[in-house]
Amino acid sequence: MTQEFSAEIIEQLKFYVYRLVDPRNGETFYVGKGVGNRVFQHAQGILGSDRFSEKIERIRDIQIAGLKVIHIIHRHGLDEDTAYEVEAALIDAYPGITNIMEGHGNSEFGVMHASEIIQKYSAEEVLFQHTALMINVNRTATADTLYEATRFAWRLSVHKAQKAEVVLSVRHGIIIGVFVAENWLPATRENFPLREPVPGRYGFVGERASKDIEMIYLGKKLPEHYRKKGASNPIKYSF
Repeated sequence: MTQEFSAEIIEQLKFYVYRLVDPRNGETFYVGKGVGNRVFQHAQGILGSDRFSEKIERIRDIQIAGLKVIHIIHRHGLDEDTAYEVEAALIDAYPGITNIMEGHGNSEFGVMHASEIIQKYSAEEVLFQHTALMINVNRTATADTLYEATRFAWRLSVHKAQKAEVVLSVRHGIIIGVFVAENWLPATRENFPLREPVPGRYGFVGERASKDIEMIYLGKKLPEHYRKKGASNPIKYSF
């Protein structure tokens, strides 16, 4: 029997924020917000267009095991703006979840070390000397994995991406990596043998930019119009 909220309950719920939990190990693997019966639709894997996402694969594995996804509603009775804030805070609280996008505003106001906050508000604003594609990278990316985190896998216009002279890795509005993309390719196993394929997305093959180019961009902050609160698209262009 499909579980759902009645019309009366939906009216009281308004916007709410929820977690999806794997019953096999108690691990939270997705955080979302919604109205109506979205949480049930999501837990059943019948919501969303990304049919090959890590989240959907996790739900299918749970169902194949004869189990059901556990769903927990953290806050309800919210307006949409407050729901975005609660969702963003929960995404930060559960590293490693399958959310493709960071929380609403997390790239600008998410979890930071005190030194990152100092850098964020004291950094010099960048002056673009090249056509640049900017990518907000995952908060868990380190220097060792920054290239991999930056190059794979994105939903974007390849025609436009190919015009970028540099690809900038950005976290909390600060440029932390500079790369040159030699070629943009579909995110298939053939093109990226060590990565799981992601249909409809692209990645690049390239290298770290020269020291001279890095000096122009590293540690600089993006202009304010690229750092608008609530901007969730991880891809931005300077041209």
